[in-house]
Amino acid sequence: MQGQESVRDVVRVLVTNQAVQTGDFVKDQEAAAATSDTLSRALLASIATLPTSASSAGFTYRFNPSLGTLERTTTNFGPTFVERSITSGAGRVALGATWQYSRFTQLDGLPLREGTLVTIANQFTDESAPFDIERLRLEIESSVITGFATVGVTDRLDIGVAVPFVWLDLSGERVNTYRGSEFVQAQGVVSASGFGDASIRGKYDLVSTRNGGLAAAAEVRLPTGREEDLLGSGRRFIRVMGVASLEGDMAAAHANIAFGQGGISDEVSYGLGVAFAPASRMTLSAEMIGRRLSDLGRITETVAAHPTIADVETLRLTATTDSRISVVSGIGSLKWNLTETWLFKASVILPLNDAGLTAPVRLTLGLDYAFGG
Repeated sequence: MQGQESVRDVVRVLVTNQAVQTGDFVKDQEAAAATSDTLSRALLASIATLPTSASSAGFTYRFNPSLGTLERTTTNFGPTFVERSITSGAGRVALGATWQYSRFTQLDGLPLREGTLVTIANQFTDESAPFDIERLRLEIESSVITGFATVGVTDRLDIGVAVPFVWLDLSGERVNTYRGSEFVQAQGVVSASGFGDASIRGKYDLVSTRNGGLAAAAEVRLPTGREEDLLGSGRRFIRVMGVASLEGDMAAAHANIAFGQGGISDEVSYGLGVAFAPASRMTLSAEMIGRRLSDLGRITETVAAHPTIADVETLRLTATTDSRISVVSGIGSLKWNLTETWLFKASVILPLNDAGLTAPVRLTLGLDYAFGG
């Protein structure tokens, strides 16, 4: 299958059972629909609604009245995904873009690319292997370029916007094996590209001291991406966040806690990060971010007795629709000050658990440019 179908349509056809005779059409359709919906929502969670780079600019300044000039407020450029409490500074503008590449290999710990993911099977109870089985192979890759701008309205208030553009490629096939003979039941190839869900962000510095501070942040994510191609969630998402930071001469630590509503799921998210400046132009950081999603669901297997064939059990791939899942990632980043106003950044993102759609590693590269003040 190839052509005008949407990404969601292709996922549905690849997952839907057609060949294995289970004697229970209703259960087959319910299981296939739950699996297809969970896979689509996992794609949305991993691509269209993934956490973007922090709104905090790498360059932060304050006006020093005793000197009559602007001066850097920190000795490091901060973490990449975890917010820090300090703001950019009045009149400061930061522009930039990041590119992130992902090649997904697992869904809830189950392999996608090897062609071993069982969607449905019949097996005699006294035999070690199914006599009628369907397996699924999926190859999913994405590239996301996100452009952003942050403006220091005052010394305490930042306002920003982030706009992602997504390229998504998906291909796969479902193969039925009956008594050792293989038959291709469905094939699909689809590509989609377009704008994802744009975000408007704000942050207010509540308490600021030489050794850190507290801030409140908010984000509104608009449903600007095409939902049928899994480029957008189709619903507005609102998130509020608390930010705490401790700043030292060469190192800093940051913590975030946030609550979100709308989009593909309500969620509670958190972030922890430390940043270290071994040189005046370099910052290294280590971060952990987590999201607890209330409405995503998780892929699972069910086994039931065949209604018409004695001593035969049917295995179905389905999904829980009422479970909460936690997606946790670890991040290592480098930021390098190329010139006075240009900042290069590179990050490696690793999954710390197997929930949702995961890639062994995600690579993020970006450039920031700051001016004004």
